[in-house]
Amino acid sequence: MNRKLCVALAGLSLALAAQAQTKWDLPTAYPPANYHTENITQFAKDVDAATGGKLKIAVHPNASLFKAPEIKRAVQSSQAQAGEILLANFANENPIYALDGVPFLATTYPEAKKLHDVSKPALDKLLAAQGMKVLFVVPWAPQGIYVKKEIASVADLRGIKWRAYSPATAKIAELIGAQPVQIQQAELSQAMATGVIESYMSSGSTGYDTKTYEHIKNFYDTQAWIPKNAVLVNLKAFEALDPATKAALTKAAADAEARGWKVAQEKNDEYKRLLTERGMKIHKPSAKLDADMRQVGGIMQADWLKAAGADGKAIIDAYKK
Repeated sequence: MNRKLCVALAGLSLALAAQAQTKWDLPTAYPPANYHTENITQFAKDVDAATGGKLKIAVHPNASLFKAPEIKRAVQSSQAQAGEILLANFANENPIYALDGVPFLATTYPEAKKLHDVSKPALDKLLAAQGMKVLFVVPWAPQGIYVKKEIASVADLRGIKWRAYSPATAKIAELIGAQPVQIQQAELSQAMATGVIESYMSSGSTGYDTKTYEHIKNFYDTQAWIPKNAVLVNLKAFEALDPATKAALTKAAADAEARGWKVAQEKNDEYKRLLTERGMKIHKPSAKLDADMRQVGGIMQADWLKAAGADGKAIIDAYKK
């Protein structure tokens, strides 16, 4: 075998090896033990197994690679091939993202799934225009109010230091007369420990993950809305995969979505039990607090429909059929 042929074969084998394995980064803002992160980690393992190691996805939890607000831009600009976002965090970009944080529109898991299904074509179109697509979507638990003091109505929340982590939660603060403070989940424990915030709305899982029970002792189970996380992929990165790898990735994503919805529902009661065991009082909202919060939800639904126009009306009409 002559030298030129050896060099050519060596180059070919290196090219084939490079082609044989693709490595992706997938940043997320949540800790490793959170069920969203666990689900994504399992998804990455499933992809590795299904592709025979051709596609390896490195999961970067707890905002270690990019902070929560940066992840979408990182995927869009190819700094990361995939990433997990809270859809409602990007409400200021487009009303379609805001739909996920409208209070009292979808308050049960079947309602949240239906809302997702009817709005998915609009979400897919929006993301495609930004060079991305959804791999899978998984819900959080229904949202309630964590607060230091016991409350009977929205009037009891006026002036309180309120964590705002999305446009929706900032708007709620405005409507109830609270003081909004922008705090992402990775900084939440420190913010509570130092008195930067006294109250916030989120799920049982966030309360448990951040050890909220060490600083705040009351949780009002308002079940106001069920936000969802979406794992996005950069379209160029996705299209660069061979057909078999694409198919394996898509199948693993569908499995992750089905598994995530199931786990979310199972975890909801578990997290409330764990919080209770650690000293948190779980309250059913008073009739007045419930009515007050639903009034807030009504205002925000009307605002959303106004912003979303005819496309938004079509989504809500399909949802309410």
